[in-house]
Amino acid sequence: MSELDSLTLLGSQSTFFTNPSDAKLESFPNRGTRPYQINLDTHEFSSLCPVTGQPDSCHLVITYVPGELCVETKSLKYYLASYRNFAAFNEQIVNRITDDIVASVQPRWLRVVGTFSPRGGIQLTCTAEHQPENRPI
Repeated sequence: MSELDSLTLLGSQSTFFTNPSDAKLESFPNRGTRPYQINLDTHEFSSLCPVTGQPDSCHLVITYVPGELCVETKSLKYYLASYRNFAAFNEQIVNRITDDIVASVQPRWLRVVGTFSPRGGIQLTCTAEHQPENRPI
């Protein structure tokens, strides 16, 4: 059995999830021999404002130093797309993404930065960090 046999989304056609609780972040073994940093960046993240129901868009940057596992990017794409019709405050979203990635791959260090499009002339940027004492220089 290959170490990739557990991946259910990679290499197959699937539909987007409608709620982050239903989405699954998949992983694969870290093949690195030293600590290194992975940057995942998207300008296409969106969710819904829980008060107005209007869409919120965001530039989302996920940066982490993997432990034993790495996030499989197709599953991450589907996980992030599950927020499109999900109503939550921006701060909740950034913290939930942080918590879900930590639960999935137990990184040595992780930072999630969400820079949300301005509303009422104010731009909100939220940063959540896991194990800041392990932050790379």
